[in-house]
Amino acid sequence: MKVKPYSQNERMKVAAYYNKEQIIYEDRHIPTIGEEEILIRMEYCGLCGTDIHKVIDETVPSETVLGHEVSGEIVKTGAKIKDYKVGDRVFVAHHVPCFTCHYCKRGSFSLCAQFKQTNLDPGGFSEYIRVPALHVKHTMGLLPDGMSYEEGALVEPIACCLHGFELIDTHPGDTIFIMGAGQIGLLQVQIAKALLASNIIVSDINPYRLDKSLEFGADEAINSQKENVAEKVLELTNGRGADIIIISASIPSLLPEAMECVARGGTVLVFAPFKDTDVAIPAAKFFNDEIKVIGSYSSNPYNYEKAVYMLKNKVFNVESMITHRFSLAELDKAIATAHNPTASVLKVLITP
Repeated sequence: MKVKPYSQNERMKVAAYYNKEQIIYEDRHIPTIGEEEILIRMEYCGLCGTDIHKVIDETVPSETVLGHEVSGEIVKTGAKIKDYKVGDRVFVAHHVPCFTCHYCKRGSFSLCAQFKQTNLDPGGFSEYIRVPALHVKHTMGLLPDGMSYEEGALVEPIACCLHGFELIDTHPGDTIFIMGAGQIGLLQVQIAKALLASNIIVSDINPYRLDKSLEFGADEAINSQKENVAEKVLELTNGRGADIIIISASIPSLLPEAMECVARGGTVLVFAPFKDTDVAIPAAKFFNDEIKVIGSYSSNPYNYEKAVYMLKNKVFNVESMITHRFSLAELDKAIATAHNPTASVLKVLITP
């Protein structure tokens, strides 16, 4: 494999966030790596919903380089690196737990204090990325032969979805209702199908996404602007409700709505970040119906290998999932496109 030459003295391009009106395509120095670190050239970085919200809500410091769904090629390795070599094709994710704290010992790796403190240098929206030693050890992996860089950029978001499914008790034959048919919701549709759900229901306001949900394996698609969602779900389940409900859109009012749709003994998984707001839900259902409401944030290092395996075995229709590709210089345009609730857009990838 031919590796493009580069010089550590060269500068690179990044797309840096300054404020929601300013995403600047600018020069920075290529990072210097340590003896247990790796430098990769980014091939693709997925645009995540959290990246969009960080920009729109201005929740990160000025000059931050976002992006964490990364695939790329190794261009330099530290002196002590043994498991990787220049030219290897890899994926890498951004947060690493400590594995020893109270939360890690209980398997709640994404609640670890170290988790959010660790990151790539800079973020994924950069030509070159320094992969710190912890990430090399725990969140980097080789892409199998035949797996594209585009598929590699989906490893991290699929791992996040798998983490959510780990937290809920699913069974073959379940009815699974996914609220939100964006990029994450449609990955969850495909996982639900692989887990042999008997009835997959999806709701959204975007007709394009609803049509796509059916293409990816959903049995029913509900336009929540045109139909009463709770009434429709009960109708489709003979009055019982859905065994599993996954909220994959950042709309707090979906939680009370989910409580109207969940079956007795069922589970509601909150997979999307809600702004700091209060919503009312019926307390009696917890005791009388034995329902569960569970939150899920990010992924953990044990999800990545499973994600790669599922990609390798074509569980996901990646070609149809990826609807847009933009260059680093067009990151502002990419965010505007992905943030448009009526656009015909699913997964957006950024490439140098």
